[in-house]
Amino acid sequence: MKPTRLFARGSLVRLCLTLLMLGSFSVGPAFAQSPAEWTQFRGPTAQGIADGAQLPTEWDAEKNVAWRTELPGVGWSSPVVADGRIYLTTAVPQSDEKKPDQSLRALCISADTGKVLWDTEVFLEVGATAPKIHSKNSHASATPILEGPFVYVHFGHMGTACLRQQDGAIVWSTQENSYKPTHGNGGSPVLFGDKLIFGIDGQDKQEVIALDKATGKIAWQTPRNVPDLPKYFTFSTPLLIEANGKTQLLSQGSGAIMSLDPSTGKEIWRVKYDLGYSIVPRPIFANGLVYVCTGYDRSTLVAIRPDGAGDVTDTHVEYVVDRNVPYNPSPVAIGDALYMISDNGILSCLDGASGEVRWKERIGGNFSASLLAAGDLIYMLDEAGMTTVVRAGDEFEEVAKNDLKERALASFGVDKNAILLRTEQALYRIENK
Repeated sequence: MKPTRLFARGSLVRLCLTLLMLGSFSVGPAFAQSPAEWTQFRGPTAQGIADGAQLPTEWDAEKNVAWRTELPGVGWSSPVVADGRIYLTTAVPQSDEKKPDQSLRALCISADTGKVLWDTEVFLEVGATAPKIHSKNSHASATPILEGPFVYVHFGHMGTACLRQQDGAIVWSTQENSYKPTHGNGGSPVLFGDKLIFGIDGQDKQEVIALDKATGKIAWQTPRNVPDLPKYFTFSTPLLIEANGKTQLLSQGSGAIMSLDPSTGKEIWRVKYDLGYSIVPRPIFANGLVYVCTGYDRSTLVAIRPDGAGDVTDTHVEYVVDRNVPYNPSPVAIGDALYMISDNGILSCLDGASGEVRWKERIGGNFSASLLAAGDLIYMLDEAGMTTVVRAGDEFEEVAKNDLKERALASFGVDKNAILLRTEQALYRIENK
């Protein structure tokens, strides 16, 4: 299958530009962490890459399970880890009523033993007035982010807070950036310099907000300024990249992706994709291109050159793929290939520069969790708790299937050579014994 080309320009010229960009664009070193420290959603590069990790390929409920810790409440935030401690959020119902109050909490767990070290209530959501959430969502779906002695937690419309990693004490919290959500919360924050940045995308307002990470006060806020759309809500997590020596914050909303200066919030460029909404996958940056999935009602993969200014929809879109594109799982790039799993279980390997499909294979199952890459292995977790491991390459090669038989929607975390896997009931540490 060939991708849609939006512009009839010389392919040789495009290839030369792409090769030049490979040397001038990168995920900025300011955002990369040690491979052993998985401190944000999708890890050190924010793109699901576990460089240097020797992860297990086989497990079940007992085999290669170092520990399993039951978690209180329900949450689909992904685990993050630093200095031997794992951090998660969860929502604990306070009664058996149909719409109970929810205690929105942050947890710290020992990476060695699985013991809960502290458990702090950050906010209380009143059930009687709480908006409805989707059956595949939770009241605690945004992944925490770690830096220095602090853990930053985000509960979407319910608020944002900074806690001490040592004891869970709240340094600051704010509920000033509320909005009217549809289906609940989802997008996670990022850190840049002295700022904590996230999107708020409800039916009443759509903007990108930066908080002073020391105080929680608003540093800047930039409206998305998208035209009239039938649906505005989305759940995107921003991505920081460095292009030609300049840092860009990539933030998707309904109808458009924006590139902003993370220091000021000033818009650099945007690409429109019409009616796309309810966007979950995080952008990917590889091969000199930004790859974004455009959400409902039919997701497409749009590849963008990030060197423009203003509205670059007609000039900087390299190609569009409109088959088997995910609504929820974020893709992963390995070398010159892009791998993506559709929600209904079709794994595709694309040529990253051209969008040509090299191969596709039906894995089966339903997927929400993002892909994880370690070396030449790709890990994909379906919603029933089955992880399929395949080898990256020019042909499909299945390595293993591992079934925990527990509902699973959260994405993987990694701690050294161990997989951190969250199910509806528990957190697992999985490593070769």
